[in-house]
Amino acid sequence: MFDNEPRWRRSSSCGNETECVEFSKGGELAMVRDSKNLRGPVLNFPSKAWDRFVEFVANGDESD
Repeated sequence: MFDNEPRWRRSSSCGNETECVEFSKGGELAMVRDSKNLRGPVLNFPSKAWDRFVEFVANGDESD
């Protein structure tokens, strides 16, 4: 859990676009939200699952 307010980040590929997802990680939790709706719903994932997802996106599926 977060000890204080989450620090939201977005992909550098978003540039100045406002239509991106933002994420924040703290301890055992990773959170994702829509950058167009900062007060909207937040998706929560275990940090390890988020790390695996990011690795998959960065490297592609090498299981084929």
